[in-house]
Amino acid sequence: MLINKLEQNRNINFFLNKIYHLLLSEKFSKKINFDFDKRNRIDLIKYIIEKKNYKNYLEIGCHKNEVFDKINIEKIGVDPVSGGNYRGFSDDFFRENKKSFDCIFIDGLHEYDQVKRDIVNSIKILNRDGMIILHDCLPPSINHQRVPRTRYTWNGDVWKAIVETRTWEHVDTYTVLADQGLGVIKNNPNTNKLDLKNNSFKNLKYKFFYENYNKIMRTITYEEFLKII
Repeated sequence: MLINKLEQNRNINFFLNKIYHLLLSEKFSKKINFDFDKRNRIDLIKYIIEKKNYKNYLEIGCHKNEVFDKINIEKIGVDPVSGGNYRGFSDDFFRENKKSFDCIFIDGLHEYDQVKRDIVNSIKILNRDGMIILHDCLPPSINHQRVPRTRYTWNGDVWKAIVETRTWEHVDTYTVLADQGLGVIKNNPNTNKLDLKNNSFKNLKYKFFYENYNKIMRTITYEEFLKII
């Protein structure tokens, strides 16, 4: 009964959010047919860990432990509801944490403000030569990226945080064409800085993403990325 009630409430919220977007949000109907590699985030993370001989791992957002259970090195998983081994929000974890990590996977709340905080906080504790991986960076339609959320299959606006990191000097960012878009942030100086004069990345439009995603996201195939790890 509780699960049914939660689902009912979620569907009501989706309906109300759709009305909000219908009245107040950007209108754009074109879609992107991404040619995603069949390999997924688990494959990439495990390959990176083995290739770089990483010793420890942090995961932000551990729904059902789909990824967390597959990682076989020292690990911490952060989630306020289920999975992992730290029950709480990522902001709380970062305030309390004293450790540094080789590999960090961010798959928590898919909204720009939270994603940016998770990226900034992760960079602070990322070991030299470490990497951050993010899920859901390439929404195929405006409905997949709308915030507040209107559907079950949803990427959110993670992409806006990736675009912002592309403009930073101190990290090198790519987006791998696999598994709904896998953002990868390497802990070394930016080798292809995005020159984008924007004071509010949160307000970037999906139309802009649609027209420029290859450049602003620095998209790269799975195979191409394996060659530069």
